[in-house]
Amino acid sequence: MPEPTVLIVALEGFLSAGSGPRLAVEHLLSGHGEVVHSFDIDAMLDYRARRPTLRFAKDHYLDYDAPRLDVVREHDQEGRAYYVLSGPEPDFLWERFAAETREVIEDLGIDLTLSLAAVPMGVPHTRPLLVTAHGTAPELVDRTNLWSAELTVPSSAQSMLEYRLGSWGYDAAGYVAHVPHYLAQVDYPGAAVALLEAITDRLGLRVDLTGLRERHASAMVDIERQIADQHGTDLVVGLEEQYDAFTRGAAQSLLASEDALPSADELAGQFEEYLARHHHDGDMS
Repeated sequence: MPEPTVLIVALEGFLSAGSGPRLAVEHLLSGHGEVVHSFDIDAMLDYRARRPTLRFAKDHYLDYDAPRLDVVREHDQEGRAYYVLSGPEPDFLWERFAAETREVIEDLGIDLTLSLAAVPMGVPHTRPLLVTAHGTAPELVDRTNLWSAELTVPSSAQSMLEYRLGSWGYDAAGYVAHVPHYLAQVDYPGAAVALLEAITDRLGLRVDLTGLRERHASAMVDIERQIADQHGTDLVVGLEEQYDAFTRGAAQSLLASEDALPSADELAGQFEEYLARHHHDGDMS
């Protein structure tokens, strides 16, 4: 059976906890891939909400970092081709974005679209990271989900795209990493590792994850040190107990809630110094 032609979708925006999808994309893009399609991101992006950066040098501006939303053709270590759709999640024109992506899928002969996402959850960083699989048909879900619920959640351009593809008869699936919600606003390499392991296991792609795993190990050391410094151990222990109860089948949900988990304000207070130092110095980058 020939290998499927795959489009991997990872957009920066609503489903980007711990920067998991972005970090995953950085390992899927070599910097030398062929851009086969560019979306008109200028019409789709709210620049005032997500302002691109540039440099000011003495008396003039330099290096405007123009946003891009591209489909890139890449190859793994054994030469197998795959496509990556990445960039900012569109703020506007979602239906146009979905329809245009459908045209790209048709033009490239894509057999399967796989999305990578990460959401903040009430889980501790000291336990195995959970990944929820989903798809437009049951046979496209390739793993049993430990966490299961029926929820009404805010949509995103990425999740809406999968929904539309399913309604149009295209195969689409994806993976969502459950990131500890007290680390959702910082780079959490473990989320990227989990997402990439999911797609490489599924597709047989050969992608070197050594550097990313080493980065995660270093981040974990820093997280442990900061938790100890900020006396956050009790909060983590509470999440561990809930996680363990859940994996034994004794809990109903891992979704963070005001009743079941420490509040966001409480967690933010415990880790304020850690987060501030990360954003200022880039400790975990």
